[in-house]
Amino acid sequence: MVEAITPDQFPAYRIHQQAGRVEARWEQMSVDELSAGEVVIRVSHSSINYKDALAASGAGRILRRSPLVGGIDLAGRVESSSDARFVRGAEVLVTGCGLSETRDGGYALYARVPAAAVVPIPPGLDAASAMALGTAGFAAALAYILMERNGQRSALGPVAVSGASGGVGSIAVDMFASKGFEVSAMTGKREAQSYLRELGAAQVLLREQLGITSQPLETAHWGGAIDNVGGELLSWLLRSTRERGNVASIGLAASSDLHTTVLPFILRGVSLLGVNSSSTTAELRAQVWSRLATDLKPQHLDRIVTRTIDRSELPRAFDDYLHGRVIGRTLVRME
Repeated sequence: MVEAITPDQFPAYRIHQQAGRVEARWEQMSVDELSAGEVVIRVSHSSINYKDALAASGAGRILRRSPLVGGIDLAGRVESSSDARFVRGAEVLVTGCGLSETRDGGYALYARVPAAAVVPIPPGLDAASAMALGTAGFAAALAYILMERNGQRSALGPVAVSGASGGVGSIAVDMFASKGFEVSAMTGKREAQSYLRELGAAQVLLREQLGITSQPLETAHWGGAIDNVGGELLSWLLRSTRERGNVASIGLAASSDLHTTVLPFILRGVSLLGVNSSSTTAELRAQVWSRLATDLKPQHLDRIVTRTIDRSELPRAFDDYLHGRVIGRTLVRME
């Protein structure tokens, strides 16, 4: 029997949070039950991010209201719109912008979102490749652009990428290497070493090889860094970055803490750049996606997508993220 899918009846992976307990399950919904917005999208693809696993499992306090449809990324075609900029059938994407936090997200066959959150999929990408990138690719590209604006150049020296085997890290390794930077990929996964070299890493450093000390300022190794880990490692990257280098803070896989001194900032002029991928201006989002479709498009995107799953497999996929067993990106086919 063929599943009947219409705006009045479609499957959605909904997360319920009540009395400290979180339960996520597939339910039938209608567009009228979704969060308000000017644009209705028929969703064809989504992805899995660490944040999605935290939300669906309750391992992290992501939801700010309940229940909500999960999924911080989505791509598909416009079904209807009260905003003249978006015509029926146009290919579009949405990442962040409150999805799966304050608004129903992308793990459903239909989504209703504010027009300000919608980005036309630029030439050079389609719905599948846009979601192969997703929030991870957006965050990596945003970090690159912020560092570029702040004077990051390959002549400053090698760029370190922590948490390099994850989605953001993998894309950052590929992106910086393809732009002529020497990339040192840092990972706790021995099995990811050849994978990271395939993406362009000139050097792969395992966590135990880093030689982290507690000195207030260390020998300067890095021209810049992309940090997905936080905590002790971010502090060490700041202490060991060269003059005028930039350190982009994207994630907190290890810790949200940061213990440091002012020495890297006032003696070496190091800049710590915060990367907020979930809340940016519409103009900046369009700029980032335009570059992701052109000069910042990863050269090894097919390799970075290590898993492609159907929506039925979604509930079983989150545990690997919570236990650090994932390399690269997971693409989710919603249709």
